[in-house]
Amino acid sequence: MKGASLAERIREQARADAAELGSIGLATVLVGDDPASHVYVSKKHEAALAAGIESIDRRLSAETSQEELVAVLDELNADDAVDGILVQLPLPDQIDAEVVLRAVDPIKDVDGFHPFNAGRLYAGQPTFVPATALGIMVMLEDYGVELTGARAVIVGRSTIVGKPVAHLLLGANATVTICHSRTRELGVETGAADVLVVAIGRPGLVTPDMVKEGAAVVDVGITRTDAGLVGDVAPDVAERAGFLTPVPGGVGPMTIAMLLSNTVKAARYRRELLAFP
Repeated sequence: MKGASLAERIREQARADAAELGSIGLATVLVGDDPASHVYVSKKHEAALAAGIESIDRRLSAETSQEELVAVLDELNADDAVDGILVQLPLPDQIDAEVVLRAVDPIKDVDGFHPFNAGRLYAGQPTFVPATALGIMVMLEDYGVELTGARAVIVGRSTIVGKPVAHLLLGANATVTICHSRTRELGVETGAADVLVVAIGRPGLVTPDMVKEGAAVVDVGITRTDAGLVGDVAPDVAERAGFLTPVPGGVGPMTIAMLLSNTVKAARYRRELLAFP
């Protein structure tokens, strides 16, 4: 399951929607000097500009206080030119990420991390959904993976991927199991999965003997090694799986594409073209 071509279709739709809606603004807030975070934010800005979405780039020093960061978010919340706000994680140690994420106006929370939007997902009435989780579901649908009645196993319980994708799969009528670092006999659980999503950040964790023949396997993990970028799933799982997302080129392109889609959705909410609860 390659994400690049599907992601490009979603970007094209975002571009068409942005042209129809008029000026749309996406603000990113980055605190500190983490090189990877700077790369991620730059890629998001490039994608937004290519889709005709205005980018507002706020980069703050690593010494920024929590109060100063919240003040920046208050400004962006009040700015009518800003439809979506994204706070790049991780944040420096002096800042409580939970406090910061709650400071983003829920109607502009294109990451889907605010408790209001997370609660809507939990209740089965999603507004904004974290982009990676949403991208996984769109990929599974695009490739015709049957979810109703399927056994889905997720390895990883993060609020960015594991938990939201579990709720989305439940909503699609799959039978869902969440595994994590304390799970006993992980291979027994993964080996029973019709759909396996792995997002734990341990290179090569899942090997062919842990995968059911013909399963759809989504590898979310990405780790930089001397040999290049590698995922949480060993490449030779492809010989056993029915579908396997490559690393890189699988889930990654979908994440940014779905962020653009969420930003367009935020613009529709703010223009009252969609009803925000």
